[in-house]
Amino acid sequence: MTHANAPPTPAGRLRLMRRCEHRPIAHVAAEAGVARATVTKWLRRYKRLGEAGRVDRSSAPFSSPTQTSPGVVERIEDLRRTHKWTARQVHLELVREGHQIAPVAAARWLRRLEIAQRRDTDPTRVSNRVVRRIVARHPSQMVHLDVKKVGWIPDGGGWRVYGRGSPQARAVNRAKAKAARAGYVHLHSAVDGFSRLAYTEALPNETAATTTTIEFWARARAFFAAHGIARITRVMTDNGSNYRAKDFHQAALATAAKHQRIQPHPQAQRESRTLQPHPGRGTSLRPRMASEAHRTAAIDVWSIHYNYHRPHTAARNQPPASRLREGVTNVMTQNS
Repeated sequence: MTHANAPPTPAGRLRLMRRCEHRPIAHVAAEAGVARATVTKWLRRYKRLGEAGRVDRSSAPFSSPTQTSPGVVERIEDLRRTHKWTARQVHLELVREGHQIAPVAAARWLRRLEIAQRRDTDPTRVSNRVVRRIVARHPSQMVHLDVKKVGWIPDGGGWRVYGRGSPQARAVNRAKAKAARAGYVHLHSAVDGFSRLAYTEALPNETAATTTTIEFWARARAFFAAHGIARITRVMTDNGSNYRAKDFHQAALATAAKHQRIQPHPQAQRESRTLQPHPGRGTSLRPRMASEAHRTAAIDVWSIHYNYHRPHTAARNQPPASRLREGVTNVMTQNS
């Protein structure tokens, strides 16, 4: 492809070649405003290849010994589309499989395949808002709480499992028509800002009553204390009604020095989003959910995988629990 300021285009080159049949090359080059060597080069190609010789040639080398093999490129695309992994996670998986590829090379291929953005692989994702990073300098400096409301899964599974219009989906719709509402489940999550260690529970509501948010916060503190996170400096929440309640505010101040309410979308909300039973989102929750009890059990499995086995970029590609020294069990680092 010719650049913007090139005097001879493919059609112009053809006119120059035809003029050179009856006139000197120097005169034709002077009229066109190009060097004589340029006209000579195109004339030589024209005599050898005909009109096909007037087009530009590719500047790509004939061979690239260090280029990523097609099989590895297919594996990169498969990992991205199947697991929604980042370039670094794809790099780590390929290294485990025995392929030598750098993270920047994996990222470059994601851009070439046009699947570098999450919206390219998830058509339901319409928001492209950048998530602000929240960084803590040491464990217990900051713990973030969040709640994610998800639909109750009917026994046998819903339309996400069997598809819209299936007999199972129609049975659920008939139950809804009879005022048998399925309801919601609220996934309460607490994440340590330094290690990204997470604790999640599925509760029936998101009120600030003692049986829900306050008791969840007590159980989360016990979980963090078992991992060496005992004295919490700051509790961060959004502006949900349960977090704005006076009872929870007092309970937070009784166990931490400060309760701070911020805008949504920090790390706890991101971790809660991975728990949604959406096809392709997360890792352990991708199997079909046949009931709400099935999802509750899967959350426990996912929490173990997330805390002790899944590499996290904020933890230097190690599991979150690997950044804690006390009370850590079931940790498998990338070097083991």
